[in-house]
Amino acid sequence: MNRISLNCENPEYDFLPVTESEREYKAYETESSSFFTDGVKRFLKNKVATVSLILILLITLMAIFIPFFWPYSYDKQLGVTLGEPVDPSYANLAPFEYGATEEARRANGEFVFPHVFGTDSRGRDYFIRVIYGARISLAVGFFASIIVLLVGLTVGAVSGYMGGAVDTFIMRIVDIIYSLPDMLMVILLASVMNAALKNTLNFPFLEKIGTNIISLFIVFALLYWVSMARLVRAEILSLKEREYVLAAKASGADGKRIIKKHLIPNSIGVIFISTALQIPSAIFTESYLSFLGLGVNAPMPSLGSLASDALNGVTSYPERLIIPALFVSVIVLALNLIGDGLRDAFDPKLS
Repeated sequence: MNRISLNCENPEYDFLPVTESEREYKAYETESSSFFTDGVKRFLKNKVATVSLILILLITLMAIFIPFFWPYSYDKQLGVTLGEPVDPSYANLAPFEYGATEEARRANGEFVFPHVFGTDSRGRDYFIRVIYGARISLAVGFFASIIVLLVGLTVGAVSGYMGGAVDTFIMRIVDIIYSLPDMLMVILLASVMNAALKNTLNFPFLEKIGTNIISLFIVFALLYWVSMARLVRAEILSLKEREYVLAAKASGADGKRIIKKHLIPNSIGVIFISTALQIPSAIFTESYLSFLGLGVNAPMPSLGSLASDALNGVTSYPERLIIPALFVSVIVLALNLIGDGLRDAFDPKLS
């Protein structure tokens, strides 16, 4: 690579070799990077968001893998033997306490796995119930956000691209849904659909988690997509006037291809941020519905149902209320901090 000089008065300076420093500068200058890569780099520079992401990953890994090797089950009552009376010493154990039979085994030199968070009033290991509750909350938050993403993205993209009467009609529906009291509608819909879905689930897994969670997903599909739709619509309205969209129309591309290939990829920042912020909202909604008895069916635990059950003995065993409440608070706070970090990293107006 040579440097061309247009200095006519000193032609001896024409076509001098490029120096090593100039070569390095040229290589740095031509280095390319995608929008997503730049966003990830900016996100990782945000220490609070990065620590929150690590914390959520740790909680997720715990919720997935700990039940595979933990010696206690979330629904097994300890001290219950077929044909023998229930051993009451296993109920309401404090953290790292043991039942009478376990104490005897330890006295004989046998290792007994500790009850890290103690046991509940029915003698069930509380730690594994909290872990299962975190698993349920994270799964509900993830799948509910996927549902909201699919519905909101589709409605928002169609509304923003079509415009005119179609856009007006869809936005009026959005305004009506926005005017409804969220908590009241969620409780009413969850109660009605829970009754309607009973005796209609023929799959073992769906029967295990119960009709309440299925109805909760339906509630999210009916009510919680409006924020996503509004954000996507606003972004599509701005992007559809760009030159590359006009060029795509001139080349004969139909609306479906323009939305799929041009508008949605260029709205990925808004979509990404909105989806990330929807997850903690879904987890909080599932938690308070479970607290009210509209969450997962017993004996499957949820963080909200664990907190609700702990109210009966809150003065005697406050840790049984504090632990699930702390897990919910940490998960929701960390996910909100991650969402804020993604907004700062992927919003071009803030970068």
